[in-house]
Amino acid sequence: MSGEGIVRYLLLAALAAASSVSSANTGVAFVHGTGKQTNATADYWKPEFVNNVRGGLVNPANYVVINCDFTKYMWDAAAGGCLAGQLTDFINTQGITRLIVVTHSNGGNVMRWILSNPTWDSRYPNIIAKTVRVNALAPSSAGTPLANAVISGNIFETSLGWLVGQKNDAVRMQQTSWMASYNANWLQGTAGRPALPRLFRTVVGTDVDSAIWDGDSYCGGYIENVGLETTQLWLNSCSDGFLECSSQSAAGSVWFQDKARMAGSEPLSHNQSRRACFGLDNILRTDMRS
Repeated sequence: MSGEGIVRYLLLAALAAASSVSSANTGVAFVHGTGKQTNATADYWKPEFVNNVRGGLVNPANYVVINCDFTKYMWDAAAGGCLAGQLTDFINTQGITRLIVVTHSNGGNVMRWILSNPTWDSRYPNIIAKTVRVNALAPSSAGTPLANAVISGNIFETSLGWLVGQKNDAVRMQQTSWMASYNANWLQGTAGRPALPRLFRTVVGTDVDSAIWDGDSYCGGYIENVGLETTQLWLNSCSDGFLECSSQSAAGSVWFQDKARMAGSEPLSHNQSRRACFGLDNILRTDMRS
């Protein structure tokens, strides 16, 4: 093929690829973390975050906010089964051909369960086929010592009630030894295990700010950030107040750590990584058309 022919071929290939992307029907699903949600838009994410992120879509109406019972084990019908049902309804109703999933915390585990176990449920393969990537915000991929503390029944059982709930199955599941077992046998994407079938990339929160004189400490809720800075004393120095950086980075690949891309090099506490704080929502909005 001549040089001119090669150039013509490459141009046609580029045009075909661009046409394919433009004709795709992209949608986004917001998958909450631990807890039983009935209105996750208002109670977990907040409308500002959801609306700004979905605004990056060609069709901003192509979104779904998941409401499931994530106090259960990830494979439970009320957790993984509920997520599969709501994603399937969304894909079918909206004609979604490209699905971007935004998860937070334990939501990453439930989504990773679906990606790792295609034969578990007849709905899983189509969800996997339509998914192009999971943007996992502070996922608890290797669990947290705080779940160990809650389950063991020490003082954190009451002081962490607002954060991880009481002794439910999801908190029990997120004990570090339990997650190590799941990662070794049931879940893909961690070291030494098969890769996940779709891109699973993480945003890692590395610290907590809660100084009363610092206005940035109020984003996502000042009292919540104070609590997270307290619980951070039980964790490694690199943590978001609930999860150590090593847990957040354990599965898939690291997209970025908070200070590298947040406005003012601000850290993201575990509560702030599900809110419109320091430009996180704008980064996710831009990603909707990538």
